[in-house]
Amino acid sequence: MKTFWMVLMIAVVCHTDLRAQVKNIIVATDETSLVLTVSGDGRLRQRYLGRKLLNEADYNAVPQGAEVYLTHGMEDYYEPALHVNHADGNPSTLLTYVSHRTATLANGVTETVIMLTDTVYKTEVELHYVAYARENVFKAWTKITNRESKPVVLEKYASSMLHFNYGEYYLSQFNGDWADEVNLSEQRLSFGKKILDTKLGTRANMFVSPFFQLAFNAPAQEESGTVLTGTLGWTGNFRFTFEETHSGSLRVISGINPYASQYTLAKGASFVTPEFIFTLSYAGTGQAGRNLHDWARLHQLKDGQGTRMTLLNNWESTYFGFNEEKLIGLIAEAKELGVDMFLLDDGWFANKYPRSSDRQGLGDWEETKDKLPNGIGRLTEEARKQGVKFGLWIEPEMVNPKSELYEKHKDWVITLPNRKEYYYRNQLVLDLSNPKVQDYVYSVVDGLMTKYPDIAFFKWDCNSPITNIYSKYEGKEHQSHLYIDYVHGLYNVLERIRAKYPDLPMMLCSGGGGRSDYKALEYFTEFWPSDNTDPVERLFIQWGFSQVFPAKAQCAHVTTWNRSASIKFRTDVAMMGKLGFDIKFEDMKSNEQAFCKQAIREYNRLKSVILDGDRYGLVSPYSGNHTATMYAAKSGDKAVLFSFDIFPRPSDKTYNVCLRGLDAQRRYVVKEVNRMGQKDRVVGTYSGDFLMNVGLSVFTHSKMNSRVFEIVAE
Repeated sequence: MKTFWMVLMIAVVCHTDLRAQVKNIIVATDETSLVLTVSGDGRLRQRYLGRKLLNEADYNAVPQGAEVYLTHGMEDYYEPALHVNHADGNPSTLLTYVSHRTATLANGVTETVIMLTDTVYKTEVELHYVAYARENVFKAWTKITNRESKPVVLEKYASSMLHFNYGEYYLSQFNGDWADEVNLSEQRLSFGKKILDTKLGTRANMFVSPFFQLAFNAPAQEESGTVLTGTLGWTGNFRFTFEETHSGSLRVISGINPYASQYTLAKGASFVTPEFIFTLSYAGTGQAGRNLHDWARLHQLKDGQGTRMTLLNNWESTYFGFNEEKLIGLIAEAKELGVDMFLLDDGWFANKYPRSSDRQGLGDWEETKDKLPNGIGRLTEEARKQGVKFGLWIEPEMVNPKSELYEKHKDWVITLPNRKEYYYRNQLVLDLSNPKVQDYVYSVVDGLMTKYPDIAFFKWDCNSPITNIYSKYEGKEHQSHLYIDYVHGLYNVLERIRAKYPDLPMMLCSGGGGRSDYKALEYFTEFWPSDNTDPVERLFIQWGFSQVFPAKAQCAHVTTWNRSASIKFRTDVAMMGKLGFDIKFEDMKSNEQAFCKQAIREYNRLKSVILDGDRYGLVSPYSGNHTATMYAAKSGDKAVLFSFDIFPRPSDKTYNVCLRGLDAQRRYVVKEVNRMGQKDRVVGTYSGDFLMNVGLSVFTHSKMNSRVFEIVAE
């Protein structure tokens, strides 16, 4: 007995000494440090988050701060990060430090893992932090493990909790609706909670995008001020909570929306939260965006270092009304236009209920014999002859009630028992929590690729939120798992596709910007920001998405939306992303057709700068009747400037626009390019110093007028 107590005392002393030895845990990039510390009671606290200090010892002068991952049921009185209902009904959790480790994952990338535990209930929490030194970007997520002898229930399970202590906080959010996405608005936070969340399940981002900007002490500015930009890598329901306390501190909690999503963990089971991705900029929102763009191209976006294909889509030319002959003519049109690919959109499938509208056929993925008697193979063969790639639209997660799939497998459909079904866009969602449904959705892609290996691209659509929320597969005990298990099932499908077809590019489409998150973009090379292709509206939509996503991830098509805008204006707007055309060329004048061909050539010449350069939002469309955006090569030897006059008044003053991202010591030739019916115009030769401090006169008083300038070092 005496030996037992001696061993126990030694263990306690060693544990106490271990805590005493842990001074600061520093997770750092080249510019920013997140400093965590273990207090005397064993709790993990956030000591510092801000500009990296030269001397690490200086962090000790900062107070220890709030707990890093606050839990429900203990001393704190505000919103927690974690709420666990234990097997005996106790809803409290108390986490103390156990250990931590840091590993180098790659050049300039480190991961720190901190283990916490509840010594009474044996709940384990691992806090994961990955720091991308050069890009100044962090990832944070949490792994929660049940070490009790019985199941526990997770009520709340945040990915991240960050603490701030400034005088003022200004939150920018990006919300809207279908064809009205990412409207930027800013508000000053005050005591209480501001929540940004979604409960739509699949098409989760239709009303609010899963990212935000948080400025400190002053409203957000493009080129100055401290700004946190954050986003969640999760293709489902999310929630950001911003809570200012009575003392003026702010906590930011990010993760899955726990709404209708209590999650039961069996004995020994773990739950891994999605990644919260953030950057802290000390030079405004512009630098925050460039940080995320660089990080995405290098580390997250599928084929982030690769180029992107221009395309011609048939949708506005044909809608559902096409046949093989018509499509073959459009493939030849794609060749003549000079794009890389022809994309066949909705309407090519189903036979019992042919896809002649959005009311039927969805789920029956065989070619409609009347439209395509020789199948997709005839089209891929023609594309090969014409020297263009062939892409195809699919929506494999969805089903129309008027379909053979629905008739055969209603048990695969998310729909309520004992209730009349209600539909969004005449369709329902398949239950991807069910492994059989996962196999089916995977087989849609695999079957097409096996039969037609020349398919070079998929446009993967997702037009409905989850309605009639109930899963026959989950059963009555786990209905609250459905929102989460659906997303995990989707990732299982996408992992299988990536494993078998690693180089297959795909567009993430969801009736527009209904899906726009960095987890999905591990599997997709690009996303469709909005069904609204009116170029005036796109100036705002693309500005909003560019706060987080690089140009090469954003599809931008020239269409007939807003016919009062010239073809040049529409095309110049689309050239600021991944350019495509979805337009009926036979309705265009010959000079408009010639301009489109010219624009493709110009885009191919300039796109390495546009897609991979540093983006500078020089003049926001929210600031008035003009806007300008610039892309500068990292080498400093080349840049492209886009300027747009929207609806200026005759009395509006025009002013010089100062450029960014150039070398002050070099001289640059500035040319206006992509001029409709005219040759390039040399504007002049200037030093980089002049262009960045005096600038250029690029705006006019003309309505819906656009200009493109190429800036090349001598």
